[in-house]
Amino acid sequence: MLVLPAELTHAQATACCRMLAQALRSEPGREAVADASALRDFDSSALAVLLECRREALALGKQFAVSHMHPRLRALATLYGVAELLPETAATPVAG
Repeated sequence: MLVLPAELTHAQATACCRMLAQALRSEPGREAVADASALRDFDSSALAVLLECRREALALGKQFAVSHMHPRLRALATLYGVAELLPETAATPVAG
């Protein structure tokens, strides 16, 4: 699983892309899932990072999905017309 940081704005985008691409290349399996549950402070750069992860995953022959996408990020993806490129995984219910 690829884990997004709590803050992902233009200032962190390049470093985050590098980190996630490295993790993606070392992760076994045919599916790559980006966990966005920690993401709280972000701008449209977060979409660029996710789209780059998707591109990298597809180049490696992997499927790509996002888990726990913040509703505001989903709204941005819809606004920019890229929501269908960032499918969400089924959320796992949290106990308690």
